[in-house]
Amino acid sequence: MGFSDGPDGGLGIVMSALAGVAAALAVAIMLSVYFRIGHRSRQDLVKHGLAASAVLVLLAFVISDMRQAALAYLGLNPAKPAVEFEIRLPPATLTTAADTQVELLTDRNEKLAKVQEALASTPDGRSILLRGTVTLDYRTAERLIVLNLPGRAQSMFRLRLPASPSHSDQFGPWHLADDIVSVNGAPVTTEIHDAFAIRYRVL
Repeated sequence: MGFSDGPDGGLGIVMSALAGVAAALAVAIMLSVYFRIGHRSRQDLVKHGLAASAVLVLLAFVISDMRQAALAYLGLNPAKPAVEFEIRLPPATLTTAADTQVELLTDRNEKLAKVQEALASTPDGRSILLRGTVTLDYRTAERLIVLNLPGRAQSMFRLRLPASPSHSDQFGPWHLADDIVSVNGAPVTTEIHDAFAIRYRVL
């Protein structure tokens, strides 16, 4: 498997590592020259102090760059934002949040969402709302929220978010389920499909 040409690939880590080696060599050379100078005037000390400060700043930048490159290569999300969601479903579907399970599926991991115990109702009273949150541990655009209703159906909602989503104060628009699988094999009617929807925001 070859290195990726992008900054998030293996080549990015190699370049950051080479930059780190170069910075380390610069520090070693500077220190070697500094300690070999016998007589140092006040002006020399000031110059060497400024040079040392510049090198320390360079080292800090290189270390940070290498960390970011490594995290990007692994697909990790250091900030770990979370998605807060509301799933709309028919009132007769469940009576308590304990009767269901919500999980996040990506091309890198699977994670259970934290679901609030209390169920809410929509203003018109025709649907109930299941609320919860789940962290986004990896940088990927392939994210799927799966609602499992034991003995009833499995609804899947694709999260329309970029790999590194930005914070959002308001919930986005409602999206109908991308797919609904009936447990008993019964056909999913248009009425049932339209009853399941999700909206979300990034915390």
